[in-house]
Amino acid sequence: MSSNFFAELRRRNVYKVAVGYAVVGWLLIQVATQVFPFFEVPNWGVRLVVLLIVVGFPIALVIAWAFELTPGGIKRTEEADRVYPGRSRGRAWIYVVISAGLLSAGLFFLGRYTAPNENKIGNVPAKSIAVLPFENLSRDPENAYFAEGIQDEILTRLAKVSDLKVISHTSTQRYKSSPNDLPQIAKQLGVANILEGSVQKSQDQVRVNVQLINAATDAHLWGESFDRKLIDIFAVESEIAAKVADKLQAKLTGAEQHAISMEPTQNTEAYQLYLKGRYFWNKRTGPDLQKAIDYFKQAIEKDPGYALAYVGLGDSYILLSGFGAARPQDSFPLAEAAAKKALEIDDTLAEAHTTLGFSLCVHHFDFAGSIREFERAIALNPNYATAHHWFGDGPLLAVSQFDRAIAEGKRALELDPLSVIITADLGADYLVARRYDEAIEQFHKAIDLDPRFYYTHWNLAEALELKGNLREALAEYKKAVELDDDPFVLALLGQAYAKLGQRDEALKILGQLSQIGMHRYVPSYSYAVLYMALEEKDKAIEWLERSYREGAGLDVIFLKVDPMLDPLQKEPRFQALVAKVFARSSITPAQ
Repeated sequence: MSSNFFAELRRRNVYKVAVGYAVVGWLLIQVATQVFPFFEVPNWGVRLVVLLIVVGFPIALVIAWAFELTPGGIKRTEEADRVYPGRSRGRAWIYVVISAGLLSAGLFFLGRYTAPNENKIGNVPAKSIAVLPFENLSRDPENAYFAEGIQDEILTRLAKVSDLKVISHTSTQRYKSSPNDLPQIAKQLGVANILEGSVQKSQDQVRVNVQLINAATDAHLWGESFDRKLIDIFAVESEIAAKVADKLQAKLTGAEQHAISMEPTQNTEAYQLYLKGRYFWNKRTGPDLQKAIDYFKQAIEKDPGYALAYVGLGDSYILLSGFGAARPQDSFPLAEAAAKKALEIDDTLAEAHTTLGFSLCVHHFDFAGSIREFERAIALNPNYATAHHWFGDGPLLAVSQFDRAIAEGKRALELDPLSVIITADLGADYLVARRYDEAIEQFHKAIDLDPRFYYTHWNLAEALELKGNLREALAEYKKAVELDDDPFVLALLGQAYAKLGQRDEALKILGQLSQIGMHRYVPSYSYAVLYMALEEKDKAIEWLERSYREGAGLDVIFLKVDPMLDPLQKEPRFQALVAKVFARSSITPAQ
């Protein structure tokens, strides 16, 4: 019975129609996916074509069973059998199928291998955007934090769409809202599109105006005004992010659609306190970080379930020691606790995974666990520049995965091209990898961005010293000391004097460090590099052991890879110390 059925299918040309329909349908899908974007047809147009083709398939098979194409036109199959018995079934359909198949295959491979170029304007991805600072139209200038917060929230939501390239907040902040030179700004940031806007807040009413602009043509792609109550601000931010993604024809997964529509809190007071915290966090000074901590704590008091407020608190604590505002053994545990609390509330926050990943690296020396957290963060938000930055500069460097660390540093810089610290830290990646010429070139780029950033000058000095240009290095160490009172930089200057034979100057600085240490924290690593230059290796190792006991992870995790410590690498006590650092991790540094 079944054999008769399949024979009847063959006789009625159902097989031919099925094959032909599949090939022609595939051809139409290729045309839709390759041609529609050229005419700026929305994504739903492509989805509609695919849906109609799928729905039409069973209909085509039913028609093929019931009807037959004859010299006299289309007739029911039974009638065609009576009128044209034993009719010949031509082979023209084979040539049609083959031709359509070749054409669709050609379109497929054309799209596959040319799409990267067609989706770019010059070397810039078409689906790339920078959100410029929003203008504060409120009468109260203190509402500047609110306008900045709205910009940052929209940017953060867009950054969760993996199909978009979104420039980080740090790089966009140096531009004013509604600038005149959009093409130049877009070129500097490496984007094709700009979102600009304004915010006006009056009591519990908010007006947000936005416009999306193609920077190359100055064409307005979309613009809209939103008049809402303050309690509805999250819905406004979500709607703006969704419309921007749609206008740029970005493909959103279900998880991404959920992410950009989330409301992190329903407490407007907590939200405003959080925005104030982020406002001061972005200033990156010790006192401002302390202010940020206060605001984040207040936000948490208003809404204990506000995960992003815990993230802000953790981010502030993780940076405190780097700006001389706390000892690492005091601030790192607080950062970790805040990050873990945020993840208890919402484990999809890339920022929280980033903070926890950094804490695992510098506080617990758990490099494998740290790498897992950073990989999770980047999977959740590929556009989060800080995740790429800290991933490369933390566990990857520590375990000697230099190529991967540099790649992460470059990706961070793509997402935040005007960040001085990311620019400088890419140079530090090159330095640790012993690629000194590239490091020096990168440090000069950072100095061009901010000539007064002392961090870049002492890193440049290290690169020059390691390359053998100690005199040039000395000049850069002196510049760094003039720009900041960081005792570590003073120690670097002292060790340079020692290596140049100026032992008295080095000992003088050693005495200064002892005096400074009586009233502020001086990293033990500072004494170590100075004693090493004075050729007192035992004392140098003793201070490094003390650094380990103090939990100074930012220094200790790089013991094996730091070029400045190369003279100690063969010392048994030093090797034992390195073994302690890596005892808690399943990953060991490459030899």
